[in-house]
Amino acid sequence: MGFFNKILNVLGFGEAAQAAPAPDAPSAPAAAPEAVQAVTVVDVVAKLEELAAKNPEKLNWKVSIVDLLKLLGLDSSLGARKELASELGCPAEKMGDSAQMNMWLHKTVLQKLADNGGNVPAELLD
Repeated sequence: MGFFNKILNVLGFGEAAQAAPAPDAPSAPAAAPEAVQAVTVVDVVAKLEELAAKNPEKLNWKVSIVDLLKLLGLDSSLGARKELASELGCPAEKMGDSAQMNMWLHKTVLQKLADNGGNVPAELLD
């Protein structure tokens, strides 16, 4: 499992898909066509705010990738962040400067969450 998939799992992405029955199951009656199942949108901010309310640390997850990872209960070490940055395709020139990599990584993680069906406000994606 990739590092980004761990983020998706902690935030509950894919829970509806995992709970849905397999299509064309042999025991399913073929009387009516299946209705199209709507994609479940994950309210990323609500989930993160809920986690932040329960966390004893004051974490600024809206601007810090380190705080975002800590809030999710994931490894926030430099090595873990480099692994995540590599997985997400961080440009080489940013990988050499941890501050630039962190800014790129934070923005990219939020954008990828939005790309995967997460409801992320535009102000967090700018």
